[in-house]
Amino acid sequence: MLLEDQHPLNKAIMIAVLGKPNAGKSTLINHLIGFDLSIVSSKPQTTRNNFHCAFTIDRTEVVLVDTPGVHSNNQELNKRMNGQAQMGAEGVDLNFVLLDLTTNVVGEFKDFLKNFEHALSRTWIIFTKADLVNKEAISLTETMKAIKELCPGVEKHFIISTKDGHNIHEVTGAIQDVAQSGPHLYPRGDVSNKNERFFVTEYIREQAFRLLNEELPYEVAVVIDEYKDVKKKDDNATPEAHISASILVNRPSQRAIVVGRGGSIIKEIGINARKKIEAMTGGKVHLNLHVKVSPKWFNNNFVLDEIGLPRTQHSARVWRKK
Repeated sequence: MLLEDQHPLNKAIMIAVLGKPNAGKSTLINHLIGFDLSIVSSKPQTTRNNFHCAFTIDRTEVVLVDTPGVHSNNQELNKRMNGQAQMGAEGVDLNFVLLDLTTNVVGEFKDFLKNFEHALSRTWIIFTKADLVNKEAISLTETMKAIKELCPGVEKHFIISTKDGHNIHEVTGAIQDVAQSGPHLYPRGDVSNKNERFFVTEYIREQAFRLLNEELPYEVAVVIDEYKDVKKKDDNATPEAHISASILVNRPSQRAIVVGRGGSIIKEIGINARKKIEAMTGGKVHLNLHVKVSPKWFNNNFVLDEIGLPRTQHSARVWRKK
């Protein structure tokens, strides 16, 4: 992007949002950008891919890199999710590491760092879920001393709550202060580097996570079979999209659970996902969902490639047919 195409006072910053599962990464991102772009669930490991979420404060463009929660697991899916988090921290200007105040934050941070082979550079610690603790009783002097010993790149820390907005303005103000002069990556109003197909699969999976209990959501993936934009003769007509997608499960018994009695569950997944997709596209959406059994898809390199999770240096070398 040519500098002369943009305002000379433009500033920009790219921030990786990192942390363990359920630390509140996607919730914070949605709060900052002002709408639900990143999917959120009470279940951990909801986010699987890293992607950009962009918003602007005055003339400062902030690009947040949403990343999966880092965790220890030998399944190929989890190796690639950790790889996405590691990739998200590469080439950014700043790292946000989110730590849940209701946990042993030093222990969680130490466990988090085990997943990064190289030390994190410029890092801010964001303590989340302050609404769940006594804010006046929080003392972080010793905690921050221990954290800085573990990661010398830590510069600042903030205590926030996305539920009541506690200290969010301090975070955004500090971001503006450190952002450097430069062109915006998304000057024409785009909010992400991912296309609509990606967010369609995310919104379908979000509803599956919301409606399915226990461990089943972790064995669910979504792939697009067909995405067709219907062109109308009238240029002013509401756009339409015809989308066919498959929800992948690991075992035949799980297929019946996702479908539900009389198709009730998959119908509700489709209705709720379609509403979010239509809000994103601004047009009418015809959504057709199927459930397919793909045994051990979470260790199948073909499937993982299809859902946008590239191999890492720790990936298995075995490839199986879909």
